[in-house]
Order: sequence, then structure tokens, then C-alpha cells
Amino acid sequence: MSSVIATTAIRGRFLDIQNTVAQARDIHDQVRYVEDGLVIIHEGKIQWFGPWREGHSRLPTDLELQHYPDQLIVPGFIDTHIHFPQTEMVGAYGEQLLEWLNTYTFPTEIQFQDASYSEKIAEFFVQELLKNGTTTALVFCTVHPESVDALFNAATTRNMRLIAGKVLMDRHAPEALTDTAETAYIDSKALIEKWHGQGRNLYAITPRFAPTSTPEQLQKAGQLKAEYPDVYVHTHLSENKNEIAWVKELFPEREGYLDVYHHYGLTGSKSVFAHCVHLEDEEWDCMHQTDSAIAFCPTSNLFLGSGLFPLKKTWDKGVKVGLGTDIGAGTSFNQLQTLNEAYKVQQLQGEKLSAFEALYHATLGGAKALSLDDRLGNFNIGKEADFVVLNLNATALQQLRQSRAKNIEDAFFALTMLGDDRNIAATYVYGAAVYVKAAASE
Repeated sequence: MSSVIATTAIRGRFLDIQNTVAQARDIHDQVRYVEDGLVIIHEGKIQWFGPWREGHSRLPTDLELQHYPDQLIVPGFIDTHIHFPQTEMVGAYGEQLLEWLNTYTFPTEIQFQDASYSEKIAEFFVQELLKNGTTTALVFCTVHPESVDALFNAATTRNMRLIAGKVLMDRHAPEALTDTAETAYIDSKALIEKWHGQGRNLYAITPRFAPTSTPEQLQKAGQLKAEYPDVYVHTHLSENKNEIAWVKELFPEREGYLDVYHHYGLTGSKSVFAHCVHLEDEEWDCMHQTDSAIAFCPTSNLFLGSGLFPLKKTWDKGVKVGLGTDIGAGTSFNQLQTLNEAYKVQQLQGEKLSAFEALYHATLGGAKALSLDDRLGNFNIGKEADFVVLNLNATALQQLRQSRAKNIEDAFFALTMLGDDRNIAATYVYGAAVYVKAAASE
């Protein structure tokens, strides 16, 4: 693991959400904007945060202050659903979910049986996350344990908090990508013992989705969850109508798609289900009752033609939700671009997504979805110091638009509509700068 700088201090404009909320309308009351603020970080965690005028006297005289007077500093973005082995096939043309898996995804993932190949893509993937301001992600690997080792090694060298796991898949996939119920259990158990809780790494039991796991394999996944209740469960749910019909054919004895996972003990406070575009009412109720979470993946849902996610219903039903890029069906690593698409998905349903709700989902709300809001998501004292320095004026158009911004809410909204990786000036993980945008050449 890379070394942690003992004490650092950052001065600048800060924006975050102070506490989690039960309703979107309550977010505005929790917004904290400090025009001239200071964060003091000790051994990777926030030691003090507040206005500069109140905090500068706390600084050691020999401490080098990092000052961002013209930028905006927000908590690190949290991606609640992404596939690292699909990085190189982003933007693959012309299919919906099931055809897309067979045509593009499975052939790409076969390559990750090669450890050196896994390492190469893992390095690229982690650097791309940081370049886009994402400091924590819940990640699909492949069926190969080598892919998990490669990803956690890449994260560990940067002190980065990632949650990831080996895919479980013992049917309806190429032979080179399948395991068995027993080998899935044995491999996952070994990976949990090796990685979960080591440094900032956390493990997720990862059945790809119900159709590619036999009942026997899902039973083994549930056994793992029972044996290691602190690990996560990460899978897909109700993304595509043909997928849902297929699940009903494969599991006719179950009441619905979510009931397949629930029956095998795979719902719960650390279970994250990607998509959930087409949930039935009783499935919404089960999500709430089990404290399970949803990863909302707007660019992916639009790209694959899966449907419009009812974000408002997560508030109505009291279901945790985070934002997911879902690379490679999703089309950008960047959470600003993902929020851009999320706004449009809501508009198409006659709903609004405010700037501050967008910030919430990308930061503290995402942390809550991952049961990490006690450690991540804002600048509260004691939290892990993951944050992003944003340049609001990275392009001529942005500069013109920002010159007309009425307040910080309007400025952040414009950023979510116009922003991308060019706006990420620096990314800090555990108090250290792990990405700094190179200055443009003269």
C-alpha cells in the first residue's frame, strides 16, 4: 500500500451534503457551502473542517497549504455499479441486453483468464476512475480470480476504497467463462479471506444475474453470505423485459425476479442490485424491508434501450439508491455525464432532478447505498478524506455559462449538464493527490 501523508491541509470552496435524508425535499436543508473553507487531514481522515477564518490558526507553521481559490471541492464521486473487464468494449453497437452479452461482453471477458492482461486493464481502469473524480466504486470482475487480484492490487497501491468480486456463472455462458457451484464457492471464499477488509478493500459476492447461475450456485452464494455476513452482494435485477421473462421461465417456482435472490438469502443491507428498471410493487416493498440498495445506471439504460428508471419511487418507497456508470453498457466513466443523463431520464417521466439531489446521489447517497456513509460521502470530521477538485470553467462554453450562474446551485447544475473529465482538476484519495490534471500546453 502506498504511504499516507501524515497531515495535509486544503483551502478552497467546498460543497457537500451534511447528512443522509429520507426524502429528496430534505436535501436542500443539508447542503453545506463554504465559500472560503479549510480541511485538515491527518493520516487519511478529516481532522477538522470549516471556514478558513476559524481554522487557519490550527495549522502547524511548517505545513504546506494547498490552495484552490478558483475551483470547487466536493466529496469523491461514488460509482455503485461498473464492470472493469468491459472497459475496452464501451460503445459497442446495436444490441439490447441479452444479445449484447453474447455478442460483445462474453468474448471480451474471456481474455481475463490471463493475469498479465487483467493487470494491464485494471491499471487503466483505476486510473480512468480517478481521472474522472471517482474515488470509490462497486465493481464487477470476471469469473477468473486473477481479475479480482489484479483489481485489488491496483486499488491498494493508491489507498483506494473499492468493493469487488469474482463473477459467479455456471450456465448460459461460454465454457471458458463458467465455473461450477462448488468452484465458485471455493474461489470466492479464498478471495474473501485474502482481500475483504485488507486496507480499504471490501469484497462482494457477485452472481452475474439469476439466468447464469443454477439454483445450486445461488444456494452456495447464499451460504457464503451467511458465513461472511459483512461482505457485499452485487448483481443485476430487472434491467430488461426479455431478461425478466427468461428468469420467470428458469425459476417458475419463485414469485418473481427479486424473489429468486431473496429466497437464497442474497438481499440485505449490503446487497446492491443494478438497474431495477421494471420492479413490481411487491419487489419495491421487499427492497425496502430488506434494506437492499439499487444502482441507477442512466447511460446504460438508455444505451441498451432498457427503459426509464423511476428515481422518484426510491424516495416514495424508502429504498436506498446510488449512481452507477455501468461501463461498458454505460458510455462514460464520468459521474457528471451520468448525472446529465439521469436528469433527462427524469424529465422524460415528468420529474425533476435538482442539482443538490444530483450531488447527493453521486456522493453521500451513494455512500449510504453502499452502507459506507459512516466513512465516506462528505467532509464531516472523522470521515475518510476522498474528494475532488472541480474546475467549473474547463471550456469556453462553460466559462460563459458560469459567468451567468445565479448561485452555487445553478453553477453546480450547469456543471452536471456540461461537465466531463476535463473538469476534474485533481482527485484526492485518503488525503493524497492521486490524480492531477496536467496543465494545458501554451
